[in-house]
Amino acid sequence: MYYLGLADEVVGITKFCVHPAHWRESKKIVGGTKNLHIDRIDTLLPDLIIANKEENEKEAIEELAKKYPVLVTDVKDITSATQMIADISTICDRKKEGEVLVKAIEEKVSLFKSIINLDDIPTAYLIWQEPYMTIGADTFIHSMLSLAGFKNIFGTETRYPSVTLERLQKEDVQLILLSSEPYPFSEKHIQELKNHLPEKLIRLVDGEMCSWYGSRMLQGLDYLHKMKEEIAFAFANGKPYF
Repeated sequence: MYYLGLADEVVGITKFCVHPAHWRESKKIVGGTKNLHIDRIDTLLPDLIIANKEENEKEAIEELAKKYPVLVTDVKDITSATQMIADISTICDRKKEGEVLVKAIEEKVSLFKSIINLDDIPTAYLIWQEPYMTIGADTFIHSMLSLAGFKNIFGTETRYPSVTLERLQKEDVQLILLSSEPYPFSEKHIQELKNHLPEKLIRLVDGEMCSWYGSRMLQGLDYLHKMKEEIAFAFANGKPYF
């Protein structure tokens, strides 16, 4: 919304809307994605509520839809992400700005398809601990990783399946990525996993760059491509550690 030039139009955000930082002071915080404060939203009398099928609770959105226009987005891959941008920019009278952003993303996607090494790295991307959870094929993260040259070893599954250490030991995985969100993995978690998976390359990854669809995709694709080159170089030179 900020990228599209809707700074004045946006009146309410969730507590997870951390960019741009100054919006935290000028916009009303209406709760978290799962715990919306409908009374706060009512004070804003919005002309439009943008919700997300995966992030928001169905009951809360249905209640809001009785009183306000609601757009429910459902992003599962890069194509649906660009469609979401087009839908929002059209509804919010920023069609031209949206078209510029979509074109930039599509050009970068086309470029990556032409330059990414086909020798994909077998990868497990973990988003949660206790239990460990990963990503299936019908997720935006899977779409981003695949484009950047990472082979999701759980790409035959759907949504966000739980995985055990035993399965990670048995699977033909070379790289384990620990996301900074929604679970805040840190350096200590690398060592914890290394105790059980000493032969695997384990690395922290910026969750924003891998899972935030929208204007962040331009940065995210570059981030993943750079990381793929670094990791591929390390493997090629027999030094798969960082």
